[in-house]
Amino acid sequence: MDEDTSLAALGGAGVLIFILLIWVIVLSVKLSRLARAQRRMIGETGVPKLEDVLTKVHENLAGVEAKQADQDARLAAQGKRLAALKGRVGVHRFNAFADQGGEISFAVAIVNEEQDGVVLTGIHSREQTFLYAKPLSQGNSNYPLTPEEKAAINQAAHKE
Repeated sequence: MDEDTSLAALGGAGVLIFILLIWVIVLSVKLSRLARAQRRMIGETGVPKLEDVLTKVHENLAGVEAKQADQDARLAAQGKRLAALKGRVGVHRFNAFADQGGEISFAVAIVNEEQDGVVLTGIHSREQTFLYAKPLSQGNSNYPLTPEEKAAINQAAHKE
């Protein structure tokens, strides 16, 4: 081998070593960033392995999902219970007799969202007062409903 060939081989080897050195520096920087990211992810868990941290996260997530399902079931049950409450009230006042003023007779409907409940009617005259109660199922009753009672039921059914 002559001197030019050896210098060329030595120069090529030097370039290759320089390229490999830059490659090692780039890989070191990437490895350092990865190590920092792992430290941030593991944080103060006290668990040295990422696999253990992920296992713990999955266990916690399963517990959260179970609690969420339980809360969803409770919320649905409370929604049904709330819908069944008879909290909608409609009051319709009227004159039962032409010779009396002041609309002292009344019909009060107390229903839930399905219009189940009761309608109470008070009819007042000069001498007597009559009070009637009629059960309601879906806005209807087994007893005949007066127009005033229907008005009270309709008023209660449309309240929010």
